[in-house]
Amino acid sequence: MTVRDEPTDFAGAMSLIQNCVGGSAGERLLIVSEPEENGMYDRRAAKLAAAAGRSIGMTVYELESNSFVNNDDEKAILLDSLRGFDHIVFFSRVGDQIRFLSNENMPPSTMCYTLDQDSLNSNFGTACHHGMSEIKRLIDSTLETCSEIRVSCPLGTDYSGRPDWGTNTPSEVTLKRFPLLVPQPIPALGFSGRIALSRFLIGTGSRYYDPYYLPLPNDVLAIIEDNRIVRFEGSVDDVQRVEEHYQNVSSQLSIDPWFVDSWHAGIHPGCNFVTDAETDMMRWSGSAFGNPRILHFHTCGQYAPGEISWNILDPTVTIDGVALWEAGKLHPERLPEGMSVLARHPQLAELFANPVREIGLAG
Repeated sequence: MTVRDEPTDFAGAMSLIQNCVGGSAGERLLIVSEPEENGMYDRRAAKLAAAAGRSIGMTVYELESNSFVNNDDEKAILLDSLRGFDHIVFFSRVGDQIRFLSNENMPPSTMCYTLDQDSLNSNFGTACHHGMSEIKRLIDSTLETCSEIRVSCPLGTDYSGRPDWGTNTPSEVTLKRFPLLVPQPIPALGFSGRIALSRFLIGTGSRYYDPYYLPLPNDVLAIIEDNRIVRFEGSVDDVQRVEEHYQNVSSQLSIDPWFVDSWHAGIHPGCNFVTDAETDMMRWSGSAFGNPRILHFHTCGQYAPGEISWNILDPTVTIDGVALWEAGKLHPERLPEGMSVLARHPQLAELFANPVREIGLAG
């Protein structure tokens, strides 16, 4: 199929460029993409964003990067190529790799998680970005001031504590996210309990290693005390496979295998993944985590986001006795001022009332 240079269906792209990026006429916009043949992003999404920028009078430049950087030298070369623009939008996994990087020479940048044209123009890409920003701020504020949080799931997760927002608070990303997917990371310090690990373990997009994905034939329980994995529980063979995976990743990257940095749950009711996750784990791990049916932990490595992610399905997250997430559904109306935000954004309220449930995982 021939790809047109200047597509015109801009619904999601205009939300990205105007509402998230904040682009305006006369500014210089760089769109960074990765090769379509690498299997993550299609060309159409990046082309839509570029065309939307031009339609409002921006000067748009386009750069194709590698899918990821492998070392500090490659990262330095990438960062050097990003200077001199007013805004940058990444349709490339390299954006995820530098999302926690503090670099004052880097222009304001946005990491885009709509992997193709259909996603960009779905409820995921077109949902009111300003309304989602308000919801995220309310959630962050509630988490920062609460006394107790409890996380549970149908497979036996039971994890609770009070967030320690001290000197070890996990970093928030320095790049903007489009669409908004998660609240700020909640520090593991101050929490203890058990986490049910099911289906698989997978990387976080920070660095790439082999194997990046570990199937779990049977559930394993991770026992956590503050920032430490104390032990895994399950059959001898299953526990050994998990422990060996942690040792393998930590030895490749010279990091602390048993450190648990933080966790957060998805907040976007339009986020979905329509195919079986295990047929395309890289794409799944780079997009589906924003659905409220998924809560993920950052583990293995004493930094955000760590290198091994735990994905908890259909969590209930109770904050000071109020189930803000209940069986995988986010209830923003239960937040202080949540009802007034939804009243100002009725289309978003409808989406929260009838969220997307397809996330590529059966059950």
